[in-house]
Amino acid sequence: MFSKIETSQLKQEFWTAFGLYMKPIPFAEGEKNNWVNYKTGIKDILFRMQANTKQAIISIEICHKDKDLQLLYFEQFEALKNLLHKTLGEEWVWSKNIMDEAGHNISSISKKLENVNILNKSDWPDIISFFKQRIIALDEFWSMAVMLLDTPTLQNVDQIKHKSVNKR
Repeated sequence: MFSKIETSQLKQEFWTAFGLYMKPIPFAEGEKNNWVNYKTGIKDILFRMQANTKQAIISIEICHKDKDLQLLYFEQFEALKNLLHKTLGEEWVWSKNIMDEAGHNISSISKKLENVNILNKSDWPDIISFFKQRIIALDEFWSMAVMLLDTPTLQNVDQIKHKSVNKR
């Protein structure tokens, strides 16, 4: 059993090690960036990597405050599902409406690695391998997909909402 401070230090040590391991790997577009805090360029779409004492999870999270726009984003990802799964080389779990840890309604596309513990350093190679392969594939997917998404702006939010409502 670890104290809160020890747990925090081990988690920080893991993410630092992962970041250093990934640092020399360029993004699909060739630039360097921070793999741990991947920036999609769209405020409401996150690539999230999480690990705890039971599992590691990598996900695309869509967390728009406006539920209709969140669902619109999710529908756009559904239209790109074949491209995503082909790029990843595997199928992920699609969840249209779930609650995150903070109690916010989000949409998620995720993959889990069960039976690993971030506090157990002997599990780190498995967790790092799990994240590395998938975040690189997500980056490759994103370099193609971001241009295909209809990203809402203040000027076209009402049009997009209207279009989305009419499609249902």
